[in-house]
Amino acid sequence: MTTTLPTLLVLDAEPPPRLGRLTGRARIIHTDAAHLAERLPRADVLLVWDFTSHAVREAWPGDGPRPRWVHTASAGVDHLLCPELAASDTVVTNARGIFDQAIAEYVAALVLAVAKDLPRTLDLQRERSWRHRESRRVAGTRACVVGSGPIGRAIVRILKALGVTTALVGRVPRTGIHGPADLDRLISRADWVIAAAPLTEQTYRMFDTRRFGVMQPSAFFVNVGRGRLVDEDALAQALTRRWIAGAALDVFTTEPLPEDSPLWGLPGLIVSPHMSGDTIGWRDELGTQFVELYERWAAGRSLVNVVDKKRGYVPGR
Repeated sequence: MTTTLPTLLVLDAEPPPRLGRLTGRARIIHTDAAHLAERLPRADVLLVWDFTSHAVREAWPGDGPRPRWVHTASAGVDHLLCPELAASDTVVTNARGIFDQAIAEYVAALVLAVAKDLPRTLDLQRERSWRHRESRRVAGTRACVVGSGPIGRAIVRILKALGVTTALVGRVPRTGIHGPADLDRLISRADWVIAAAPLTEQTYRMFDTRRFGVMQPSAFFVNVGRGRLVDEDALAQALTRRWIAGAALDVFTTEPLPEDSPLWGLPGLIVSPHMSGDTIGWRDELGTQFVELYERWAAGRSLVNVVDKKRGYVPGR
């Protein structure tokens, strides 16, 4: 008796995922964005390996069957959710759990680098200039972390280890987590304001002119969530007018950041190319995570990391 293998469609990016463990267990088809729409009806599972692409949102609407399960190799899902996918019976999962510690370490590195004035130290070294300065003590400062998922909680843990007093803000208030109503009060007292929230209708451009105006002139803002959490024009104004002391962006509205973007030259802004969660071996971890999820799916077991498609993220505590 011949058993028909499930068809796994992979929206490719370089380097491709290592799926050797699925040999003989899935019919694997690779596609680029241009051919995704025509191949979707034949797929049982879609792996969005190219998590920077918006091809799924563009290709999903249309005639014919659609995959029963979509997995994205990213924490955010805003790049693939469209009304038709959100309303469908298709299960969506994400890479929850892969990036938490790495992003938390990156945020801690930024906090320490800014407090200890390391960028200026490196500039002065290149200039061969001996200029003594005093730096800031991190312990005893205050941080407000916006986004109460695994990444936000990991950031809180590592900042607490540095002696930083932290407040965590989520979608709804609960034990140990503040709700949105507390956000303005918390950021008005914070030395470090860190955005690590998913992109939803409620969080779109939540950091705008008013919010930057609420922050202390000594505050430093970090975004490791999604680019569109921030009104970039408002941030530019806040930095130029010195409403806040500085900022670091790892995510942007448009990626890659265009060479002619004014953000490159803003005073007090650190720009990094969406790399805060990408440590050595991260792609292998993503591939292993998907293979383990596929094995659960093929065995008829319930999937983990299931996204609430109405909320736009995996619900948690």
